[in-house]
Amino acid sequence: LLKELEGLGYVRQIRGMGDYELTIKLASLGLAFLGQTGIGNISQPILDDLAAESKELVRLSLVDNDELIWVGVSQGSTSALRYEPGQDQGKIAHLASSAGGQAWLATLSDEEAIKLVMQQGLVKDQLGPKAPTTVSDLLNVLKTVREQGYSVNFDSYVEGMAAIAMAIRNPDTGKSIGAVSIAGPSIRVTPAVMETYVAPLRKAALALGEASRASLYFSKRE
Repeated sequence: LLKELEGLGYVRQIRGMGDYELTIKLASLGLAFLGQTGIGNISQPILDDLAAESKELVRLSLVDNDELIWVGVSQGSTSALRYEPGQDQGKIAHLASSAGGQAWLATLSDEEAIKLVMQQGLVKDQLGPKAPTTVSDLLNVLKTVREQGYSVNFDSYVEGMAAIAMAIRNPDTGKSIGAVSIAGPSIRVTPAVMETYVAPLRKAALALGEASRASLYFSKRE
């Protein structure tokens, strides 16, 4: 299979090592797909506005096949001390420890949430010290998220990072289709600062929900 993909130009072998790596051709398929869905066009201005207002990192994640995928980002911080997601874009978010994952899980029943978390794994590598590590811990987190309408965590997904996230819902069905989050260094993004993010985050989540009506990706999945 790898040889066939190599012949088609989607992977290349790193000579002398035997390993394979993806080519730009394969990556371009993903970019082309996102371009056709209209997700980038409709979401980026909303993400940029939220990043400018919060002056921190804003990320968009969308639900796909019972997983949450990071598909959009906007960096609002100009400080040398800031959270950079590295190569997270296009990857599956860890549901139990990430703010976006917790926000989405809270829109599901406890049974559905636990099932998805166990399929993925409750604990990941390099987990933050305050991340939930038992089912009981996770259920307590989800209970709090449901009560306040958004998730907040510190030193959970990554040590030293604070994040707040809110689920994005389809305006017609009410079904959660993803999450939008704000993240930054926990030394700067304190609980008091988090409170100032709630209103603009809610505004962005509502706007993204409305904007989803214009995307072929969501219209085909509903």
